Amino acid sequence: MNGTYEEENIFLRPMTEEDTDLIVNWRNSDAVRKHFIYREPFTRESHLRWLETVVNTGRAAQMMICEKPAGRPVGSVYIRDIDPKHHKGEYGIFIGEEDARGRGIGTAAARLMIRYAFEELKLHKLFLRVFADNRRAVRSYEKAGFQQEACLRDDVCVEGEYRDMILMAVINGK
Repeated sequence: MNGTYEEENIFLRPMTEEDTDLIVNWRNSDAVRKHFIYREPFTRESHLRWLETVVNTGRAAQMMICEKPAGRPVGSVYIRDIDPKHHKGEYGIFIGEEDARGRGIGTAAARLMIRYAFEELKLHKLFLRVFADNRRAVRSYEKAGFQQEACLRDDVCVEGEYRDMILMAVINGK
């Protein structure tokens, strides 16, 4: 991360191995896990493997969302499946600390990661998938600059139930 990625109330910093316990705890919480397609329990070992084989190899970029001024981590944002040929990647976020939800932190973090994707990674397109019934997240993504591209009906089967997904994206320069 070469630039400074901060807004009035938050800043992003690179995730480190020292963040592993926080990430594992957050991802295993019901409040976070219910918004993910893949809900298998996270372990310290699986997260460290993710760091080694995905983040450290450049296939993903993951940052910690930290509150100002103290720097308390409250969540994480990432760009995964970075495709250097087609200049795109998939965005994801989770707010792990309950008291940080509903305060605009997710929208601010998304704006910062869009900048990071375009300025640092030189991506042309950043996209995401979100459950269609997660209207709060859809509104947050729209505020950050993502636009809906498609609704994928019965796209995933989660815990035996087919769920619709919305595909959203933001394009560099548009």
